[in-house]
Amino acid sequence: MSNEYEEIKQKLRGSITPVITPFDSDHEIDFVKQSELIEFQLANGTHGISVTGTSGEPSSMTVEERVQVMENAARTIDGRVPFAPGTGSTNHDETIYLTRKAQEIGADAAMVIVPYYNKPNQKALYKHFKTVADSVDIPIIVYNIPGRTAKNLEVETLAQLAEDCPNIIGVKESNKDFEHVNRVLLNCGKDFLLFSGIELLCYPMLAIGGAGSISATANVEPKKVAEMHDAWFAGDVERAQNLHFELMRLNDVLFMDTNPAPVKAALGMMDKIEPVLRLPMDLPTDDVQEVIRQTLIDYNLLTNTKPVS
Repeated sequence: MSNEYEEIKQKLRGSITPVITPFDSDHEIDFVKQSELIEFQLANGTHGISVTGTSGEPSSMTVEERVQVMENAARTIDGRVPFAPGTGSTNHDETIYLTRKAQEIGADAAMVIVPYYNKPNQKALYKHFKTVADSVDIPIIVYNIPGRTAKNLEVETLAQLAEDCPNIIGVKESNKDFEHVNRVLLNCGKDFLLFSGIELLCYPMLAIGGAGSISATANVEPKKVAEMHDAWFAGDVERAQNLHFELMRLNDVLFMDTNPAPVKAALGMMDKIEPVLRLPMDLPTDDVQEVIRQTLIDYNLLTNTKPVS
């Protein structure tokens, strides 16, 4: 692996927040709010930024809008922390186009999801990811989330990709099977970057050698999510464990409905955004929103009583 990729691998650590895409009341992208959200993240110690992943509602946006969101994020971040936007799609050529765009705007890496809906076999998944990786020089973080894609990227397939593609440097694992994620590092090597995409596994994955997490919860509570990683890497295991359990109830509440609906509801209550999703996504029910509100109050994250519309 080139020294270039080794340097990037050392930087891509800790809490990489998958920032949501804010829409205004007309369902247009609010780029001012997007920049404000990124600044909120950086002010609270977040170690890296991603956009247009699952939390960013990419399937609700046009390709051009996804490029605009990536470009605005890159300008806002301005090299202060690593930037790894999501560039994957159910369409192969679209994935290549978006990944090349990420490289053009200077992203540090691209996060490429297992294609959703298509349910390709492992041979097809290998060909898809290898072709995407070969089309760019930018480092690739594979994104495995079988609960959303209906297909698991098997460890053997990922290991072969890591061996054959020098720029495939890591994986975001949203697979709840902890045996699976252990075998990722066993087969891909302990220097392969393993990021947790399951909130309750963020700390356990650090314990087996993970590089960090890409957690939707960090949209709402970036400081404590970042602190958990800082504590772990500083060797303060007790502090990291305590933060893991402290965050657990908030994690649970933010996944009472499909991500990012609860997160957007929460950010709306916190006056960070207009709580707007594009159909077919929508806000949680009133009952769920009330649970979110009470939880934010308990976590001292809510300083007002503004209702979500």
